[in-house]
Amino acid sequence: MDGVGNEWYYSGMSDTNIIPAFNLFGETSAFPDVVHCERVFDRAGLHDWVISPHRHHQMTQIFHIEQGHARATLDGEEKTLKNGEFLYVPTKIVHGFAFQKGTEGLVLSLPSPVVQRVGPRTPALTAWLNTSHHGPLGTAATQLLNAIAHSYAVSGTFRTQRLIALSNALLVTLAEESDDGAPPNHAPTQQMQRLEALISDHLTEGWGPSEFATALHMTTGHLNRIVKHQTGASLSQFLETTVMTEACRLLAFTRLSVAEVGYRLGYSDPPYFSRRFRARMGETPTTYRTRVAGEAG
Repeated sequence: MDGVGNEWYYSGMSDTNIIPAFNLFGETSAFPDVVHCERVFDRAGLHDWVISPHRHHQMTQIFHIEQGHARATLDGEEKTLKNGEFLYVPTKIVHGFAFQKGTEGLVLSLPSPVVQRVGPRTPALTAWLNTSHHGPLGTAATQLLNAIAHSYAVSGTFRTQRLIALSNALLVTLAEESDDGAPPNHAPTQQMQRLEALISDHLTEGWGPSEFATALHMTTGHLNRIVKHQTGASLSQFLETTVMTEACRLLAFTRLSVAEVGYRLGYSDPPYFSRRFRARMGETPTTYRTRVAGEAG
């Protein structure tokens, strides 16, 4: 792990002014199989054991460290993965890794349609699947992950069905075994899930409460009550928090100027964007970017 600390933040500051998004890291071709399973070495070894920050719009990943360790960042938050631990990364989370050279482990990549097959859904399971998780991998989950790796490497008439079934069983088992798998106080409803999907689709278009309410075929007041009940925040506050979370990602992982970040997120007035960012995050966009760069370095 020595020698990579000073590169951690800057490795994500791409010259393209976007956060890299891949199907698999470093690849832009279509997803190669029903699921994808590989050894940590297969990809990390090609990149000097450092995977720069990126994200997947239609793919969830599970990382398991068998021997060695890794430093991971999830939306700028640092975590350390040790022997026997797993990391679950849902779609859209910006993540990167610095692996100890020679680290052994598995990486399972699941396209969104496979994850969406998990059911019947409960609010607790949906909430678990939509957030990142880190902890020890239990015996049952380890056996399932190894079974997936074996099934992935062989052929068979029902290989696709077997891989999907095992992957769904693994996700449910992880949710059940995780320390943080308890049901949340505010379980998401179907309307909240639809709202979150719309926000993801229209994040850069500057939609306000009325546009989202219209798309969901309800009044703004009714949608506001749903959001308030589920999150404790008003609809406007919830939307702004989501936008500012994306702003933090763009400030941390791209070279876009503050004004360009604001434009990309629907703010036509850069000073107004900076004021709203400061009101929500407690510091200016420039201060935030400088602080994150300093902490990573």
